[in-house]
Amino acid sequence: MASASGTPVPAIARLVAADEDTVRDVIHRFNEIGLACLDPRWAGGRPRLISVEDEQFLLTTARTRPAKLGRPFTHWSLRKLSAYLADNPDHTVTVGRERLRQLLHAHGISFQRTRTWKESTDPDKEAKLDRIEYVTSTFPNRCFAFDQFGPLSIRPTHGVGWAPRTRPWRLPATYTRTHGVRYFHGCYSLGDDQLFGVVRRRKSGQNTLAALRTIRATRPDSAPIYVVLDNLSANKTPKIRKWAARNRVELCFTPTHASWANPIEAQFGPLRSFVMGNSNHPNHPVLARKLQAYLRWRNANARHPTVLAAQRRERARVRAERQQRWGRPRTHAA
Repeated sequence: MASASGTPVPAIARLVAADEDTVRDVIHRFNEIGLACLDPRWAGGRPRLISVEDEQFLLTTARTRPAKLGRPFTHWSLRKLSAYLADNPDHTVTVGRERLRQLLHAHGISFQRTRTWKESTDPDKEAKLDRIEYVTSTFPNRCFAFDQFGPLSIRPTHGVGWAPRTRPWRLPATYTRTHGVRYFHGCYSLGDDQLFGVVRRRKSGQNTLAALRTIRATRPDSAPIYVVLDNLSANKTPKIRKWAARNRVELCFTPTHASWANPIEAQFGPLRSFVMGNSNHPNHPVLARKLQAYLRWRNANARHPTVLAAQRRERARVRAERQQRWGRPRTHAA
């Protein structure tokens, strides 16, 4: 508009704070294509060599096990995947290893360790999971979780700790275990967020019954309590079932091969990390004292950030799918 009114180029350049050559280029381009010159649609770099279809084929191949495509190995490396794409007669995609890595990263595909998961074959799996979810969410102050943690053996256990660089703590290596094993019988109170327990020589119905009596004593009223525990035979002897019926204790068993549904499992992670890891206990009495000392500290600092972080790591380890309470998508509790 300024040029059409007769304004010289140097004056226009000062008016729009641009170089004189830029002003001349815009005027000439306007004379050629009109107002479309205001959106030049610059495109730098060389044309793209991989189409959208090539990219989708690349991603599909990366997510497919090599054995299904006739390759004699169990997983792809960047070199193997790039070579397969370049030599595939049905759909050839020529891509370098670095560009291949960038494409996989952009679409959320990373090189990960394989996880294993044992699916429950319990015919009452859904009913048991629904019952556990119902009692833990409806009666948290009267709900407890019980389980045995072990076996605990006396041996040096590696872990983590602060040390000078290149000078890690050294623990003696030993293959001699003459102290036998013990089992930590633990109980977690959901409403109080408290963890307590005792070390026993073995798993037995008598020890489980003693633990259940202690749990019942924490709620001395006549109202029922709910105890979540696994399907170990020592947890459901006839004597235990009769005692539970007389004392209004409902035993909520987890499905077979689904101990991850027990809320106490997340509490064993910090126990393993802070007491067992990076340790060399001389005997079982020392280990038992260390466990009780940790329980006292943990119950006084139940919301400590390190405790919560260790619980999150343990939940992520035992669950089949993250962000799902029972390892499966849930719509509502029965």
